[in-house]
Amino acid sequence: MQPTATYDSAFLRACRREPVPHTPVWFMRQAGRSLPEYRKVREGVPMLESCMRPELITEITLQPVRRHHVDAAIYFSDIVVPLKAIGLGLDIKPGIGPVVEEPIRTRADLARLRDLTPEDVSYVTEAIGLLTKELGATPLIGFAGAPFTLASYLVEGGPSRTYENAKAMMYGDPELWADLLDRLADITAAFLKVQIEAGASAVQLFDSWVGALAPADYRRSVMPASAKVLDAVAGYGVPRIHFGVGTGELLKLMGEAGADVVGVDYRVPLDEAGRRVGPGKALQGNLDPTVLFTDKDTVEARAREVLDAAAGLEGHVFNLGHGVIPSTDPDALTRLVEYVHTTTAR
Repeated sequence: MQPTATYDSAFLRACRREPVPHTPVWFMRQAGRSLPEYRKVREGVPMLESCMRPELITEITLQPVRRHHVDAAIYFSDIVVPLKAIGLGLDIKPGIGPVVEEPIRTRADLARLRDLTPEDVSYVTEAIGLLTKELGATPLIGFAGAPFTLASYLVEGGPSRTYENAKAMMYGDPELWADLLDRLADITAAFLKVQIEAGASAVQLFDSWVGALAPADYRRSVMPASAKVLDAVAGYGVPRIHFGVGTGELLKLMGEAGADVVGVDYRVPLDEAGRRVGPGKALQGNLDPTVLFTDKDTVEARAREVLDAAAGLEGHVFNLGHGVIPSTDPDALTRLVEYVHTTTAR
């Protein structure tokens, strides 16, 4: 399934832990967020609608590749897109995030989570077809939200700082929780398969909120569902990246769930993360996104620290330790890409 044009790219070589001509760079949330050209094309278009227009998806996905010369594009979408596609009532409210009309709280509610079919997301297939033609040798990363993070939104009804409803279900009704995550794993796997079959060269599973859990709870109540998703796409041969926020205590387990590349946030140095994850995995990360608000010399010094910490790794993809902050100066991102490429050229 590998598109031959991208197979020898620096990004895919790093994911496979092979020698690279330079350390590859891409940024989470690079498609949009800080770019004025993104805000211009999105003007008057609601977020979820923008995720369903193939030509708009294509333009937004390509913008950071043109501007920053990153080594990979990431498909422009949102983690709740597959949930919307199967008919759940939800919307992305500006300044708030995803809001669910009727939260999932009972076993009867599970019936609303039907299987996802390729026809439900035909715009994804169309957009990726357009993108791979434009990108040529630049890989496209597909992505999806992991079952725990999707479940958190569905049970809470929206963003949460405490996850009291989701964790109460996980602790108090473990069978319902397991069935919810298993159903979400099937939906997520189907969504990733559509992206890979359309031409995505790699996929990233975002478990944005899983850092809220202790390792024992992750292993017992979340890892089986994440492993099911990652295993479902293993046969395609594309690298599988797994990332979460605040997951320093979970890094080894997230690798064991089936990742080829473990994403590391900015809280754990990459050399220490490598020790925690263990051999046989590449790592991705992990400059603190707020460093980009400092001067050029400071950005380069902190980027150098990340690169030095990654020196002994089997494979390294340079990224931020979380997503691009919307008020980031786009030129700072462009300069950072150039710095990493120049200083790591082999």
